[in-house]
Amino acid sequence: MSGHGWNAFADERLPWFENGRPTIDAIQAVQILQSADQDGLDPDDYQASALARIVDDARRGTRQSSESESEHSALMTQAMEQFISDLHFGRLDPRDLYPSFKVPPKQLDPAAYLRQALAGHALAPAIRNVAPQLPLYANLRQTLANYRELAKLPAMQQRLPQLPANKLAPGQSYAGVDLLAQKLLALGDMAIAETAGADYKGAVVDGVKAFQIRHGLGGDGIIGKGTFTELNTPLAERIHQIELTLERLRWTPLLMSDRMIVVNIPEFVLRAYGTKDGAPGISMNVIVGQALNRQTPLIVENLRYIEFSPYWNIPTSIAKAEVLPRLHRDPAYFNQQGLEFVGKEGQVVTELSSANLDAVMRGTMRIRQRPGPANALGDIKFIFPNNDDIYLHHTPAVALFARQRRDFSHGCIRVEDPVALAKFVLQDQPEWTEQRIRSAMDRGKSATLRLKEPLPVVIAYATVIVKKDHKVYFFNDIYGNDKILDAALRKQGSSRRSARQKALSLPN
Repeated sequence: MSGHGWNAFADERLPWFENGRPTIDAIQAVQILQSADQDGLDPDDYQASALARIVDDARRGTRQSSESESEHSALMTQAMEQFISDLHFGRLDPRDLYPSFKVPPKQLDPAAYLRQALAGHALAPAIRNVAPQLPLYANLRQTLANYRELAKLPAMQQRLPQLPANKLAPGQSYAGVDLLAQKLLALGDMAIAETAGADYKGAVVDGVKAFQIRHGLGGDGIIGKGTFTELNTPLAERIHQIELTLERLRWTPLLMSDRMIVVNIPEFVLRAYGTKDGAPGISMNVIVGQALNRQTPLIVENLRYIEFSPYWNIPTSIAKAEVLPRLHRDPAYFNQQGLEFVGKEGQVVTELSSANLDAVMRGTMRIRQRPGPANALGDIKFIFPNNDDIYLHHTPAVALFARQRRDFSHGCIRVEDPVALAKFVLQDQPEWTEQRIRSAMDRGKSATLRLKEPLPVVIAYATVIVKKDHKVYFFNDIYGNDKILDAALRKQGSSRRSARQKALSLPN
């Protein structure tokens, strides 16, 4: 993807200078590179300061040798090509971090694109068009600018004083009420400024509730440890969160189809976008893999099948670590859960025995769960074949959807409203009415339906988004993926600096 590096100067003679003077395009290019931070990129990655000095000197009439002008033109060309590549593809190839994130190839040649833009003297609009054309990207880009301005406010640079007894409930006195109100007002969680006084009450409590909702903290208005930590998080950290999310959006293929399903892991939410009849999409809570040791991988694949009343073929790792020990302790669990053994040749054994348990340990038999009320996959399974054997499914443990943090699964994704999702998926197969879907789910007999058209599924990871209410929401980095991406970008930045220094030190 981002294959354009800072190697030795190429023999590039694009029209950046005429008779030693910079062209309008050169002046505009420098302005674009200097504002790269508006997209969460680093102007230093593109030699913006050095190129600005070169262009400024040329504008003042400082003479350049033809050799220097050639080098400066090549430097400008490489910088712009790299910027176009980074803005369109992202700085990193996601497959280097997430092997299952196989995005469709984008058809863009940065060098050809730059030449076309210069030929039409349309550099600025061309650059904006190369960025992701997504409302979420545009909204986050504006949020980045807003938060950089908020970070300059005195109130946002101060920490709140310690809470009384480590918790603050409505009606209690608190020395930081006025500062708290200033922060909430700046962040947009309080609509109007008012004198807060010494008591935590009224509009300030309502503002905290709004803040909590935007930060995945429920919304009870009680300031405990979690809310206090979020309120005191430096805006520099929020700004960096936005920058990392913009990077991910540059390589998340959210426009590869008119209709698609997107799961945002840190938000614990599934959204289905686009419909055949123009009706709005759907949104629902999901349960994802446990953060400690069962993380849901980032995936881009096509949904191809729906399985009604599915069997659960219990993975060997889960069978050995969880199911076999439970059966040794409680043999009745076998029938209670509707379990059975399946041999290498597909033979089914419905009786529990020590020999069969030993065979599972040896790998000559496996355990599966029959369709039914106890089945861990619920009554429907949405299959998008992938190397990690991850899929969407329902669950009998529906109470977990009410939890604020929902990382409870072994890696697959449990959906809160499977009927709504099935109706969305089967929109172009109108014979599958809601009644027929429910009947197939309740039948208790496994049946697989192949979709007429594959439907893209993206398992994504964004710790900050702007929702339809135009408010910005932040989520915990539950898998540490922001830290991983940050480390990878820093490593790449260091590598790029070394390459630039090497290129600039080459003899003429």
